Amino acid sequence: MSINLKQIIAGVLFAGLAFYLSTVVPTIEIAWVTAILLLTIYLFAFEVVGVDVAAASIMVLLGLTTLLAPYMGLQAGLVDNTHLFDGFASNAVISIIAVMIIGAGLDKTGIMTKVAAFILRVGGTTESRIIPIISSTVGVISSFMQNVGAAALFLPVVSRISARSGLPMSRLLMPMGFCAILGGTVTMVGSSPLILLNDLILTSNKALPAEQQMETWSLFSVTPIGLALVATGIIYFVLAGRFVLPSSRDTKSKDDAMTYFRNTYGLDYELFEVEVPEDSELVGKTLDDIEHEDKVRVIASASGGQMKVGPGTIARDTGIAAGAVLGIIASPKHLLDFVDKYGLDLHSSIVALGEIFAATKSGVAEVVIPPSSNLVGKSARDVWMRKSYGIAMVALHRDGETLREGDDIRSMPLQGGDTLVVHTQWDALARLQKDRNFVVITTEFPHEELRPTKLLHAGVFFAIALGLVLFTDLRLSVALLTGAMGMILSGVLKIDEAYTAVSWKTVFLLASLIPLGLAVETSGTAKWIAEQTLNIVGGMPTWVIQASVAILATFFTLVMSNVGATVLLVPLAVNIAIGAGANPAVFALTVAIATSNSFLIPTHQVNALIMGPAGYRVPDFMRAGGIMTILFLVVMMLMMNLIF
Repeated sequence: MSINLKQIIAGVLFAGLAFYLSTVVPTIEIAWVTAILLLTIYLFAFEVVGVDVAAASIMVLLGLTTLLAPYMGLQAGLVDNTHLFDGFASNAVISIIAVMIIGAGLDKTGIMTKVAAFILRVGGTTESRIIPIISSTVGVISSFMQNVGAAALFLPVVSRISARSGLPMSRLLMPMGFCAILGGTVTMVGSSPLILLNDLILTSNKALPAEQQMETWSLFSVTPIGLALVATGIIYFVLAGRFVLPSSRDTKSKDDAMTYFRNTYGLDYELFEVEVPEDSELVGKTLDDIEHEDKVRVIASASGGQMKVGPGTIARDTGIAAGAVLGIIASPKHLLDFVDKYGLDLHSSIVALGEIFAATKSGVAEVVIPPSSNLVGKSARDVWMRKSYGIAMVALHRDGETLREGDDIRSMPLQGGDTLVVHTQWDALARLQKDRNFVVITTEFPHEELRPTKLLHAGVFFAIALGLVLFTDLRLSVALLTGAMGMILSGVLKIDEAYTAVSWKTVFLLASLIPLGLAVETSGTAKWIAEQTLNIVGGMPTWVIQASVAILATFFTLVMSNVGATVLLVPLAVNIAIGAGANPAVFALTVAIATSNSFLIPTHQVNALIMGPAGYRVPDFMRAGGIMTILFLVVMMLMMNLIF
């Protein structure tokens, strides 16, 4: 751990503020809790250590106050040690774990890939159509799974859409990321603060008299507000995107693998999609009739609603029918000559075969023929390589020379040490890694095992979990864990995959901060801060006080985690509402929703995720996110006051 000058100066200022507050607070308990509160904010805001390490350290520090109480002027510790680790068994933490497992289970079935293919078919190449489709889809998905998971799921999809449509990543990723964050406000399981909220309300109820007890919120209590926020985000980028989104940036929207092979082997190949008209001379020919002569390589086809790709499908004797869509890898020059020769329709982007060509499903790779291979002395034609192994050879590198389509490479007997440049489905390449006839050089490729046959199982258990949440009084954690365990027991996920799906950093962050919220509440610190806030805005209308709480939550979530901001501010908001004669549950909900208002700087996990691939800078977030932040506050306040 290294501390820079800025962190040291900030530490001195925070320590000075803590010392000053200790002279004005009414009790020694509040003084110590305030000091620990400031320490937490300092550790989060200036990233002295990781946020999970900071949270766990604060939890341990609260536990040590039991031992150090006599030296701190306290009669007892700030938190009862028998309840210090209750957060790890809390309803909120178990719910978040279950949501992550359910999200991973749905992803494992490949359903998300089909959604991506639909976007490619419907969205076309126009920004005004692609942005609403991507953003609304991600918004809906993130309402039931962690928003950073939804954003991560769609990142390669957006990359592929960018490559095919010619739209820069910088024009697509920010709308997608912002709507992933906004989608977390659509249901009570869409974001960690909303999952946590009911637990915090129950904790606050312990300190409230019977007549001020708050009711917890149901799954869809926030849905009207969340849908309005998602719609606002989409409309904002459709209308103002051209002004607030950065223009083309030097990003990786093009296929890095193709760039590598271009630089290494001099291959100027790209992927294309063509359609065969009924009157084309290509109708009735086989692939063997055209590939060598026209220097193109067909790697996939779609005809009559049936797609052909991978082992056992495409081969040199495959016939070409009228209306067929062909996926071709070739140099642009040879492709255009081929299109002109047979009067084909060249699609401006990959549409019909978008799912097959997705970066997560297929790509270009290198394999080497080892000297011990049974294929030595045989040609690719002899072994029907494309049909047998699912790899379409587009180049052969031998003795420092690269041979390509048109050089009759598939008729040449293979030699030990030959490097084959192939286009393949990643699952086929994963199988080749276990085949002694090949040495797979390309190792950095997505070879996660999908289980499309488990789609029904995943859907059933997702529906069961949702039904238990909606129609029973079962605790949220039990209902969601029922769905998660159902997916594991039915084989949708293996138990090791379920463990991997859980972000343990998030779990420790959340569970470790719950004792701090308890200390803030039980020591009277929240009540004291509320009284000071009321002294400033207490005489103003209720909506002004509520707006002040929302702005405070927005500020806190920019400089610390949204979970931390929620834990710290919900008790404060409850006390402010009681002091102002307002509904404390609504004020608590205001905090939980406002902590999703994190667009101004890239401190939110989703914003950090999209910053690199799109080449964004902080000013980009400040320009687009500044307006989004104001819109969020205005729409949230309007909807909450209309509904509640």
